[in-house]
Amino acid sequence: MRLLGLNRDTLRRLEKTLGYRFRNRALLKMALTHRSQRFESDGVDVDNQRLEFLGDAVLGFVTAAYLYATRQDKDEGVLTALRSRVTSGKALASLARTIDLGTYLLVGKGEERSGGRERASNLTDALEAILGAVYLDGGTRGFDKVFARLFRPLIEGLGDDVWHGNPKGKLQEYAQAQWRCSPSYHLVSSQGPAHAATFTVEVEVNGRRCGRGEGRSKQDAERLAATVALEGIQD
Repeated sequence: MRLLGLNRDTLRRLEKTLGYRFRNRALLKMALTHRSQRFESDGVDVDNQRLEFLGDAVLGFVTAAYLYATRQDKDEGVLTALRSRVTSGKALASLARTIDLGTYLLVGKGEERSGGRERASNLTDALEAILGAVYLDGGTRGFDKVFARLFRPLIEGLGDDVWHGNPKGKLQEYAQAQWRCSPSYHLVSSQGPAHAATFTVEVEVNGRRCGRGEGRSKQDAERLAATVALEGIQD
């Protein structure tokens, strides 16, 4: 198996950031190899997608176990929300940027030109792949070292509002607790050309339409509708 780029000093610098030294650095190189590099380079027959799958699964498990042990006053719903905040693509991409992960990626020329080194999905995938590589190289003990370095400070910094930035999740929890039902979102209208459309969405809870929102995407409109509904419920 041959992989391109990344010399020993560069990899050692990244290892210091992770708090873990690989016995098999080929795994780390694989974790940093975007599929575009494999498609464009002769002799490169691997990328980081399989490692990403593994890293995502291990991170979810270890995060759940850590939250279970350290947040003994929280119920299942809160623990689930906390785990989602820690393991979400947004959180992982942000964490990847703080360790400057984009500068280490092996990407194809087309991906390079299109800004792929800083694309959130690529950063998330690469970080998950690194976690998968750490697990294969060092088992749970090695994984715990990286988790302690990168993720425990993130978890300890989470505030009491577990639904911060997630009004749909907060409305879902409230509706389940109060009425044992889930909110339903209805697209009211979509106006404008496809590349610049404005969406209007209403949310219904327990048989009542209680919030309306507009946005450049249906997801944005749903989040605003949930925010309006929560404000009305709290009032």
